Amino acid sequence: MQAKETVFADLMQGRTQQFQVPLYQRTYSWSEKQLAQLWNDILEQTELLDSGASESTHFLGSVVLAPSPQNEATFPRWLVVDGQQRLTTLSLALVAIRDHITGGKPDEAERIDEEYLINKRKHGDEYFRLLPTQADRPQFAAHIRSLPAEQTAGDRVASAYRFFRRKLVEADDAASTKGILRIEQAITSRLTLVVVSAERGDNVHRIFESLNNTGLKLSQADLLRNYLFMRLPTRGERVYETYWLPLQASLTNDELEQLMWLQLVLDGDDRVRRQDLYAAQQKHFENGETGEARTEADIEDYIKELHRRSAHFRKMIHPAEESAPTVRGHLRRLHDWQAVVTYPALMLLLDRRARGELDDDETARALSYVESFLVRRTVCRVATNNLNRIFQAVPAQLPRDVPVADGLRQLLSADNRQWPDDEELREKIRSAPFYQYGRPNQRKLVLQRLEESYEHPEPVDFDAAQLTIEHVMPQSPGDEWMQMLKTGTAEGESPEDLHSRLQHTLGNLTLTGVNAELSNHPFERKQGLLHGSHLEMNRRIAATERWAARRSWPAPTISPTGRFGCGPRRCAAWGGQSAAATGASPTRCSPRFRMAPGRRTEIWQRMSGPVPRP
Repeated sequence: MQAKETVFADLMQGRTQQFQVPLYQRTYSWSEKQLAQLWNDILEQTELLDSGASESTHFLGSVVLAPSPQNEATFPRWLVVDGQQRLTTLSLALVAIRDHITGGKPDEAERIDEEYLINKRKHGDEYFRLLPTQADRPQFAAHIRSLPAEQTAGDRVASAYRFFRRKLVEADDAASTKGILRIEQAITSRLTLVVVSAERGDNVHRIFESLNNTGLKLSQADLLRNYLFMRLPTRGERVYETYWLPLQASLTNDELEQLMWLQLVLDGDDRVRRQDLYAAQQKHFENGETGEARTEADIEDYIKELHRRSAHFRKMIHPAEESAPTVRGHLRRLHDWQAVVTYPALMLLLDRRARGELDDDETARALSYVESFLVRRTVCRVATNNLNRIFQAVPAQLPRDVPVADGLRQLLSADNRQWPDDEELREKIRSAPFYQYGRPNQRKLVLQRLEESYEHPEPVDFDAAQLTIEHVMPQSPGDEWMQMLKTGTAEGESPEDLHSRLQHTLGNLTLTGVNAELSNHPFERKQGLLHGSHLEMNRRIAATERWAARRSWPAPTISPTGRFGCGPRRCAAWGGQSAAATGASPTRCSPRFRMAPGRRTEIWQRMSGPVPRP
C-alpha cells in the first residue's frame, strides 16, 4: 500500500476517472451535526485564505482506495474502501456551490462540474466522477444532473445538499460570487486527506476491518455486509438488487444487525453475543460443515434466508403486520412489554409456522407460554438477569420429539427456568407489593390484560385511552379509610400495618382516566366516580359495598388474596398448571373465584403455566 497527503482537488482533478463506492458500503449517513462541524471548518479555512495565511490547513481524515475490477488504462476506476462519507459530502457541497452561482456565473458552474463532479464525455454511470452505492445513487445522480428538487427530497443525500444551499445563502452577503468561490477554494485545497492506495493483490477486506474506529463507527451489520459482498464477486449486483436493497429498506441498521444475530442463533449458536456477531458469522462462513470456506452460492443462500426471515422480524417489531388475530394479540402484548429478550423464541415460532410445522392456533398457544413466563416471573419478582440466556437457548434446546408448542412449554418448565406455578403466583398476588415491581408499562399491561379477560362486548381502546394506574385504597388514606381498615385487621395488626401491607398489592390497583379526580377520596366518593367507567373492573368496584380485608372479589372487599382473588381472572390470564404431564386432575376454579356463575372464560381454558413438577 501507498499513503500520501493530498487535497480534494488533486484527488479528483486532472483526468477522466471514477471513484466507486462498493455496494457493500453503508448508505450516506452524515447528520446535520456532522455537516455543521464540517461547515465551520470550511468557513475557518475561508477566513485564513482571505487573510493570506497559507500554512494552516485542516485535516479531514483518510480515504482508502483499491483498484476496481473494472479498471481500464484509459479510464481508471477506484473502489472507495473507506472515506466515502467524506467524498460524498464534499461532492454535495460543490454541487450546492455550482447551483448557487449558475445563474450569475454559468462558466464557473460548468468548471466546477467538469473539474470535480462529472466525466463530460462518458455516459450512463460512467458520467459521474463519484459513483455512490446503489441505494444513494438515484438521489446523488439527480443532484449532479440538476433535476427538479421534488425528485430528490427525503433522504440524507438530499438533506446534505439542502444544508449546503442554505448555508451558502447565509454566507453570500454581496452580489459578487467572490466569497462563494473562496468557499469552493477552501473545500478543494484547504481540507487535507491522507489517501491510502492498495495494490491489486492487497486484502481490501482486512483494510476495511482495520478502519472500524474512523469516521462514523461501523456496526457489526456494516462489517458483515462488507464481508458478504466481498465474497460475491460475480453475483453481488444481482443479490444486492434482489434481496439486500429490499431488506435494507425494510429495517433500520440496528434492526438489521439484530436480525443477523437472530439468524445465527436460529442456526444453532446459542452462546454468541450480539457484539460478536461479525466474528462468529465470519468463522461460520470460512469453516463450513465440511471445513471448507463457503461458496458464492452459500453466501447468496444466506442472504436469501435473511431476506425471508425479515418478514417474521417485522411482525415482531410491528405486530400490526401479522394477519392472524390471535397471534397478533400476543405479539402486540410482547412488543408492548418490550420483551426483546424473547426474540429468539418468537423468531423460531414464526419461522416454524412459515415452514408449515404449526398453524396459527398452535403459534398463539406457544406465544401464550412466553407471555405467561414473563408475567408470572414479574409478579413473583424472579430475577431477570438470566432471561437472555433462557430465550437464546430455545432454538438449540427445543425438544424435537413433541409438537413445537408443547416442546416450548416443556423447555420453559425446567426447574432452572423458574417459571412460577399457580401456588406461587397466588401467594404473590395475595401479599406482594406488585406496584413496586417491574417497569411502569409492564404493570399497566398486566392490568390491561386483566380487563381484556372480561371479554366485554364493547372493549376499551387502550391505545386511544389515557389511562393510568390508580390505588383504590389510596397511598395516603384519610380517616374514613382508616376506620374501614379496622374491620379487616389481623390479631395484633393495626390499620396502619394493614394499609402498608396491602396498598401496593395487585388487588388494590386498577386503571382509570380520572386519577386526579379520584385522589385520596373516601371509598364512597370513588364509587360514584367509577360508576360510569367503561372498564368492567371499575364498574365492579363501584358496585362494591365496602373495601376491606379478609374476603375476596367478587365479595365487596380488597382482601389479602386480592380484589380479583387468587383465582382464574388473575392466575388464568397467564395460565395455571396443566396436569396433562402428571395425569392429575385439572386445576379448577373454586366457586368464589368464578368470573361468572357456572362458567370459566376461554382465556382460562387455553392459557397455561409451567408443566407441573412431580
